Amino acid sequence: MKWRWWAVLGWVTAVGLAAEELEPEAATGFEARGQAQGAEYMAATANPLATRAAAEILAKGGSAVDAAIAAQMVLTLTEPQSSGIGGGLFMLLWDAKAEQVLSLDGREVAPAKASPELFLDEKGQPLSWVESVVGGRAVGVPGAVAALYEAHLGYGKLPWSSLFDEAITLAEQGFEVSPRLAGLLAREFNPGLKRPGVAHDYFAPNGQWLRAGDTLTNSALALSLKRIAAQGPKGFYQGELAQQMVTAVQQDPDRPGLLTLEDLASYRPQWRQPLCSAYRRHQVCGMAPPSSGGVAIAQILTLLEPHDLSGISPTSADFTHLFSQASRIAYADRNRYAADPDFIPVPVRQMLDRDYLKGRGSALTAARDGGTALPGQFQQQRAPDSTEELSSTTHLVMADKAGNVVSLTSSIEMGFGSTVMVGGFLLNNQLTDFARDPGPANAPLANRVEAGKRPRSSMSPTLVLNPAGEPWLAIGSPGGSRIIGYVSQALVALMDFQLSPAEALALPRISHRNDYLMLESERTDPALPKAMEAMGYEVRQGALNSGIQLLMRTEQGWVGAADPRREGTAAGG
Repeated sequence: MKWRWWAVLGWVTAVGLAAEELEPEAATGFEARGQAQGAEYMAATANPLATRAAAEILAKGGSAVDAAIAAQMVLTLTEPQSSGIGGGLFMLLWDAKAEQVLSLDGREVAPAKASPELFLDEKGQPLSWVESVVGGRAVGVPGAVAALYEAHLGYGKLPWSSLFDEAITLAEQGFEVSPRLAGLLAREFNPGLKRPGVAHDYFAPNGQWLRAGDTLTNSALALSLKRIAAQGPKGFYQGELAQQMVTAVQQDPDRPGLLTLEDLASYRPQWRQPLCSAYRRHQVCGMAPPSSGGVAIAQILTLLEPHDLSGISPTSADFTHLFSQASRIAYADRNRYAADPDFIPVPVRQMLDRDYLKGRGSALTAARDGGTALPGQFQQQRAPDSTEELSSTTHLVMADKAGNVVSLTSSIEMGFGSTVMVGGFLLNNQLTDFARDPGPANAPLANRVEAGKRPRSSMSPTLVLNPAGEPWLAIGSPGGSRIIGYVSQALVALMDFQLSPAEALALPRISHRNDYLMLESERTDPALPKAMEAMGYEVRQGALNSGIQLLMRTEQGWVGAADPRREGTAAGG
């Protein structure tokens, strides 16, 4: 029996369009969670079991890439709502031997049969949000396995197959369901899980959602991981597992998708030039398009740089105003111009031109909110696109004994992805990061669906180099399109306000995406919303569930820390 879309209309009405604010708080402490010191190596991930697996790899002499692979395999099991082998990733890597920053694009791509009309109905109108995100139509070609293998070829130290051992053992013997996973299930965060099928049966055995503390095994995932461990990417992109994915996507009972065996077999990750820009005395390096994160963060920091922030409080109305005005300008440019550079010219150099940003920076000196910012006028004129990105993602950071550092953001898009589950893992719904409405034929959107194209992202894995050109900080966060603000705010807190990692992660979050000012309800000073409203801001308050993981180099070695809002931990040695 087909799942009825009208069965979730009440759910859609209840949450409205602010999908990025759906995730519940899972942790209540205001201090950094799991802060750790390590003289030689450090790992921080969104789940204690993944952190443990990574730290064990690093203790054995494994590389930062090795540890990231081990952690991602465990996260596929223990944090299935956020990331996994059915999704994609972006990685920043410091190569200690070559003394350079590298970036690897493991983003999903649209199937070869996809067209700009992918999310239009029979009348040419965009499908509703819920009709788009659930089911096979939203599934892009997963990139995580291929990207991790590519990174391991150049920067792995331990055998590929050995990096799966902990995840396989946990899948076979069981792990304890976390409060966050149980909370998302109890809230029925993704309506697709209510559909009869593999995912529902896995997360609701005996018809009841899993609860915190339950022991959960996943024999199907154990078999998939054994296949990939033994065969490498071929075990995922070809053969039995690939056929299972294609069948599940094409035969989805509600929204059949376009994924084919040829799409899987032809997937390739891409090494891209990292985007590095100066801020104060540091070099801040991030992902270039198709992620909008590196460009937008660089714009925000450049806009803030002329201002002396040392004399104001990071929780004050003055800083909130400066940060919000810089953010609205960055998001205006992002929404119009960011897209897959293999399909659309992205004017990165113009967007980061210091004279251009100096001219736009006059908005920061005004005493009032400037309203909705217009994008810069570059040669490539396009219509604006404010496509939403949902907040279920993960971030991890690793530093090894040889001095290599990894900052990696990974995602399956919305919590629990498309809810299409095969081989013990969930497939992504990243195609919804494209614009559902491609725009008019004479002015199509830059981020429209096209065959083989990567959807725009806000994922922002970041590495910061000190004045000597050495890695000082690795950082990133989940949070959908708000990731840019989360990471930017933390960078300013660490570099300008010189807060400790614990203090920076505990700061009340600020978010402005050129729409309205969002303040974190549980941490914000009650006087701040009134002060901002007096300056002309539309102010909203709610949960801003950043999930930052970071590591910082000190004279004693490494400090690692995880965001108190989620379940992450750090471990070093």
